[in-house]
Amino acid sequence: MAKLSHGLTLNQMQLLAYAIYCTQKDGKTEFIKADFEKKFGIEKYQTVHAKDDARRLLDLKFSAEDLENNYFEYWNVFQGIRYKEGLFSFKWSDDMVPHILELKVKYVATDLMITAHFKSGFSWTLYDYLRAHYGYWHKPVSKEALMKLFGVEERKTYQNNTGKFKSTVLDPAIKEINEYTELDVRYTEEKKGRSIVGFDLIWSSGKKIKSATKRQIKELKANTDAIFNDMYDFIDLNNEKNRERAILLVRESEHMRIHTEEPICITYEKADEFISKANNNLRELVNMLEKEKHGRDVSFYYNWLVEK
Repeated sequence: MAKLSHGLTLNQMQLLAYAIYCTQKDGKTEFIKADFEKKFGIEKYQTVHAKDDARRLLDLKFSAEDLENNYFEYWNVFQGIRYKEGLFSFKWSDDMVPHILELKVKYVATDLMITAHFKSGFSWTLYDYLRAHYGYWHKPVSKEALMKLFGVEERKTYQNNTGKFKSTVLDPAIKEINEYTELDVRYTEEKKGRSIVGFDLIWSSGKKIKSATKRQIKELKANTDAIFNDMYDFIDLNNEKNRERAILLVRESEHMRIHTEEPICITYEKADEFISKANNNLRELVNMLEKEKHGRDVSFYYNWLVEK
């Protein structure tokens, strides 16, 4: 959902969030402009602004891609948006409605009581980004990547003047997040010579956060390495259902393996979660392999599960 907000203005983010909020609240896909203005403290939301914002939201799309298998899907978020005499009416695409309703149950949706205080779309973008990195306590990001996150990568002023980027984009966003949300955010600058090439974003929710230990990272790496050492055996199973399952487990393990590389950004709790998941993945993969290839000695796979 955070990616849907990429490139939107603050009012457009608010309009999208309010449409989601109303749908999740009582299934309604319409609301009056006055309620929307009241929710976000907007003094006067003119029809011309509503027209521009609705046109932009109508262009929103979500996608699913598998570049390795030459597969992709693109779907519109909205089938239509109507505004008449102060009443907004949204018609979601058929595949989007179940996702919107599922967000309410399975995911932590953005709290409009918090984001309603934001005066900058940059604050909303950064807040969504940090909350999407649950289980992290810091995240090194290059200047170029951070500018893309905020949608200002084409601004020559920011490209050539990092101080201007900090003072008008990054610092105001962090200030609002620290003032209005549960997060406490700061950053350190990463330099190459005298030039700032990136930022290490550091945040917490007011609780003491313990970073993953070297032992945890070593154990996680051992388990994911064990999977990748015999990856081709796992994904070459004859049983189609098992083969598809094996490919999924290997891909999951690949995502976890990334977190064993420097810099280590995950928390102690997240590392434990990954270790447990990697153990289960390895065990399931070995079991499928054993069933298909009877008599093969696979005992060495389990060494990783008991080593501490």
